[in-house]
Amino acid sequence: MPDGIRLAVDLYQPTSAKKKERFPVLLEYLPYRKDESRSRCYSLFSYFVERGYIVARVDIRGTGNSEGHLIEYEYTDREQEDGEAVIEWLAKQPFSTGNVGMFGVSWGGFNSIHMAMRNPPALKAIIAVDATDDIYQDDVHFIDGVMHFDSYEVSQEVDNSVPGAPEFVVDESFFTDRFDTTPWMLVYKRHQRDGPFWDRASLNVDYSKIRVPTFVIGGWYDGYRDSVPRMLQHMTAPVKGLIGPWAHSFPNSGYPEPRMEWRHEAVRWFDHWLKGKKTGIMEEPKFAVYVRDWHAPGLTLDKAPGQWRWEEGWPLERGRLLDLNLHPDHRLHPSLPQAANHELKYIPSVGIEAGGSVMWWGDFMPDQRPTDDRSLVYDTEPLDEDTEILGFPRVVLNASASAPLVHWFVRLSDVAPDGRVTQITGAGFNGTHRNSAVDPEPLVPDKTYALAIEMHFTSWVFPKGHRIRLSVSNAQWPMFWPTPYPMTTNLKLGGEAPSRMMLPVVPYEPRPQPHFQKPADDPELAGYGAAESATVSGYAELSDVVRDAETGTATVTLANSSTSTYPWGSIKNTENLVHRTNDLDPAQSSFRGSYGITIELSDRVLNVTGIVDFRSDAENFYFLYTKRIHLNNVLLRERTWCETIKRDFQ
Repeated sequence: MPDGIRLAVDLYQPTSAKKKERFPVLLEYLPYRKDESRSRCYSLFSYFVERGYIVARVDIRGTGNSEGHLIEYEYTDREQEDGEAVIEWLAKQPFSTGNVGMFGVSWGGFNSIHMAMRNPPALKAIIAVDATDDIYQDDVHFIDGVMHFDSYEVSQEVDNSVPGAPEFVVDESFFTDRFDTTPWMLVYKRHQRDGPFWDRASLNVDYSKIRVPTFVIGGWYDGYRDSVPRMLQHMTAPVKGLIGPWAHSFPNSGYPEPRMEWRHEAVRWFDHWLKGKKTGIMEEPKFAVYVRDWHAPGLTLDKAPGQWRWEEGWPLERGRLLDLNLHPDHRLHPSLPQAANHELKYIPSVGIEAGGSVMWWGDFMPDQRPTDDRSLVYDTEPLDEDTEILGFPRVVLNASASAPLVHWFVRLSDVAPDGRVTQITGAGFNGTHRNSAVDPEPLVPDKTYALAIEMHFTSWVFPKGHRIRLSVSNAQWPMFWPTPYPMTTNLKLGGEAPSRMMLPVVPYEPRPQPHFQKPADDPELAGYGAAESATVSGYAELSDVVRDAETGTATVTLANSSTSTYPWGSIKNTENLVHRTNDLDPAQSSFRGSYGITIELSDRVLNVTGIVDFRSDAENFYFLYTKRIHLNNVLLRERTWCETIKRDFQ
C-alpha cells in the first residue's frame, strides 16, 4: 500500500499458461481470512481460472494475513483506498492484461459496489451477489431503521481478533492492531439514525456514481434482495439483474434448490467487458427472475417451487397495483369500508415466528398463526384464480399510538385452505422516522398519522382458493429491539383515505425463459475439510423459548457450533445468543451473545472468546463487551469496553 503496509493475496492462476501469457484478473476482497477459506476459494475460483482468468483473493487491512491496523468498521474510506491500490497493482502485474473485474457475495458484493462507485481506471466490470445499495435500511445493524442485534456482529468481532493462519503469531503488534481495537458493534450502536455515517457507502444516495458495468444478483431468502430492482431502475451504467430462490450464498451452492451455474453467466459478462468478446449477454433481457409458487411454511425448504422468466427490466410495464382496503370485519377488499377503529395492545414479545432463524426479511419462516393471533389480521376471500405478485407491496396505515416511540410491522402472507400461513414478505417501520430517518421526530400521543410502508421485494403466485393476508403488529421480537413504553395503538379504517394495501400484481403474459446451466462439479483442495455446522443455515438458530406469565419475561435462546479441518490443525466455533424482554416493562430488554474460536495446532491450543451484554432502559442502551485470548488454557489478555449510549429514537 502507499503507506508501506502489505496486504496478503492468494493468486489462482492457470497452470497451463504460456510464458508471458497475460490474463484479466478477477478480485475478491474480504476480511474473511483467505487462508482458512482456501477450500472454498479453490473450488469456486477454479471455474474462472479454467476459462482464462486469474483470480486474486485479498485480505482487507488488519484481517487474516494482511498487515496494518484493523479497519475501524465495515466499508471505511481506508478499505476503499486500499482497494484502489490493489486494483492498480493487479492491473500492472506481468501476468495481467490490465483489465480487472470484481465479484463477491455479501461483503465481497458490497465492496464491489463501493469500488465501482470510485471508478478506478482498471476496474472494467463487477458482479455483486447478495449486497445492498442502502447500508442503513438494509444491512444487519438497523434493519428498516430499527435496532437489530445480529449473530454476524457477535461472530465478526472475534474473527477480527484472531491472528493470521497458519502461524497464529501472538505478539504486541497483534494486540495493538487487532485485539485491543474498538469493537465494531459499539461503533454501529452509536449511530442509530441515518445520515453521513451510513451514506458514505450507500449507492442509493447517487446511483450515477457508478460508471462501471454492474451485474447484481439476489435471492428471495436473503435480506439484501431489494437492491436488484432498485439498481436496475436507477443506474445509468450498463446493468443486469438476476434473482433466484436462494438464501445468503452464491447460486451454484445455494439453498434451496433449484441452483444454477451463475459463473457461466459471470464468464460471459466478464468476457464481454474484460476481453471484448461477443458473448450475446448484452443482447438478452436485463432481468432474469425466478417467480415463486406456493410452498408450505417451515424452517427448511429443499426446493422452492416456481419458474424462471426473462423481463426487459424494472419496473415492469405490464404491472398494476391492486388496492385492498382494511375492513372492520377484518376483510381485505377493494370496496370502501365503513369507518371504524381497531385497537391493538402492544406485546413486546410478539413475533418469534416472524423473525426466522437468521432473523432478517426473507428467511425461512414457520407457520405464522401464533404471531397472527396477537396481531391485527386482514384476509381476502378465497381467490377465484391464481394471482401473481412481483415487486414491493405497499401499505398505508392511518394509525395512532399512546406513546411517542412506536414501531409498526406489516407482513404479507398466503393462507392455505387448511389454515397454514406462509409468510411472503414484510417490513418494519420506525414511527419516529415517518418524515426522515436522518432527523426523527417523536410521535404525538393519540394523533393519527398516515404511515406509508414499503415491504421488501418479493414474488409469489397465490393459488386459486388461497387467501391473501395482511398482519399488523407493533413488535417483531427478537428480530427487532422493543420500544420502551407500554401502550396501545389504533388503526383507523374507512374515511376519505382508508388504511389499505397495494399489491404489485403481474397479469399473465407468455415470456421467454432463460435456460441456465446446472452447477459444475468443482474440484476439492486436499486437506481442507468443509465446515460441519450444527444448523442448516450455518448461523445460530432458535433452540429454546421460555415465557414466565407471572413476571412477563420472555427469553429466546439461539445456538450453533461448527468445526473445520486444515492441513495445520482444526478450528471450532461455538455461538450462543440469548434475547430477553418483558411484556410488562419492555424498556428492560437485553441481549447476551457469546462467540468462541478454538484453534487446535500440533503444538498449542489458542482460544479467542467475546461476550457482549447489551441492555436497555427507557433512556439508554448499556454496552458491555469482554474479549479474552487464552494459550493452552492460560489467559494472555482480557479487554473490556463499557459504555452508556443514549437511545436515539430506538
